[in-house]
Amino acid sequence: MDLSRGGAPLDGPTREDPLAREWSEVVGGPLGTRARRHRWWTPVRVLLVLVTLTFAMGMLQKNSCAQQSWLNGETRYTHMCYSDLPYLYSGRGFAERAWPYSDDATTRERYPQVMEYPVGISYWAYGTAVIAQAIGGEYDAAARAQIPSDQLFGDHAVERESTLFIVVNAVGFALLVLLTTWLLAGVDRRRPWDATWFAVSPVLALTALINWDLLAVALVAAALWTWARDRPLATGLLIGLGTATKLYPLFLLGGILVICVRQRRWGDLGAASAATAAGWVALNLPALLTGPTEWKVFWTFNQERGPDLGSIWLVMQQVAGRGISADAVNLGSELFFAVWCLLVAFVGWRARRTPSLAQLGFLIVAGFLLVNKVYSPQYVLWLLPLAVLARPRWRDQLIWQATEIVYFCSVWWFLDGDLAPAAGGDPGFYWLAIWVRMAGELYLIAMVVRDIRRGTPDVVTPPPRLRRPAPVAASG
Repeated sequence: MDLSRGGAPLDGPTREDPLAREWSEVVGGPLGTRARRHRWWTPVRVLLVLVTLTFAMGMLQKNSCAQQSWLNGETRYTHMCYSDLPYLYSGRGFAERAWPYSDDATTRERYPQVMEYPVGISYWAYGTAVIAQAIGGEYDAAARAQIPSDQLFGDHAVERESTLFIVVNAVGFALLVLLTTWLLAGVDRRRPWDATWFAVSPVLALTALINWDLLAVALVAAALWTWARDRPLATGLLIGLGTATKLYPLFLLGGILVICVRQRRWGDLGAASAATAAGWVALNLPALLTGPTEWKVFWTFNQERGPDLGSIWLVMQQVAGRGISADAVNLGSELFFAVWCLLVAFVGWRARRTPSLAQLGFLIVAGFLLVNKVYSPQYVLWLLPLAVLARPRWRDQLIWQATEIVYFCSVWWFLDGDLAPAAGGDPGFYWLAIWVRMAGELYLIAMVVRDIRRGTPDVVTPPPRLRRPAPVAASG
């Protein structure tokens, strides 16, 4: 393997990670001091091959549902191959090329439920639907309009298009995971192997095709990459685009705030903040102009949503045997998150060294997910690129991702009714799985906080800019 690049030695996992060193015995042992670089197999290329295999295994895992065109409601849970994509294709009007933010009365009468995701996801879904229909070549708007919208999912032509829609999205997702891997491997050029547990992540394989979260994941990885190269304007723009695709990338600004205050980089903070606002507005503008009422649905839907799958609020509600209002959940989660952000800022400010953006971003996003009113299985992807850079230790990644897999399995069993006790009663195993998932997140949080407090060398945040000395005028 390549031990140097431009004269700087590359760190290898078998040199510094005990578990990696132990596992490497299967393929010949740790990297030696006399190892020489390979002409073609650079670390990044190895990682790209690994993530390709991981994504392919994820596609294979969804094969049971794909073979039945996602029509079998039992298989999607027993085989854990559920995806939102085919249901939203017909349920949100994409099968008729309905613009997600159309305020046309006929469209809204036919599809009263507006796309409940941020605009970046809606644009992507609409674009891939048009591509799938163009590839299929059987789209007939007039004939399709004669079919009741609630019967489109079972229509034969729509069924074939839905399969193409998933394939087109899967191809796009594959490109996104390749791009994300390349970006994560390049955040610190001396440590490309830190991206290993993204490339081989079992949770990536299991959840990549559930929804469109990989769009935001790629934008977050790009923001980490540009920040490591001291490009605050580009970083802010990417955060803005990410926020317009999924809300959580906005939390990276909190990490940037801590870093810039510590290093007195006021110009960088202003540039990143302004670019974030500009990127968010630019991506939201088409939706706002074409359907402001429909644009608001994402915000109202999340504000009015009560305790839902995977959340601690759902556990409390089911344990208590009575409902918890959406207002109570909003207030409780917002207060907790505000206090959490203050604690993260305190930890970052008191650190011996300036923490990395990945470390601070991971802590903030993890705190948000601990008390969010819903934890869909694919939300683990929000943490994945941040976690692998914040704590690139094989043991800790294994522990954390194992707890996420426990939750992934349990949520489908819960939805299928398999976790209900035979004699009736509460789904205690599902509650336990939620606690296990939260324990895994808290464990990784503790490890990252320990690194920050110990002053682990900062490898993914650029140093503060050095001011050039003023020129000295030549004497007489």
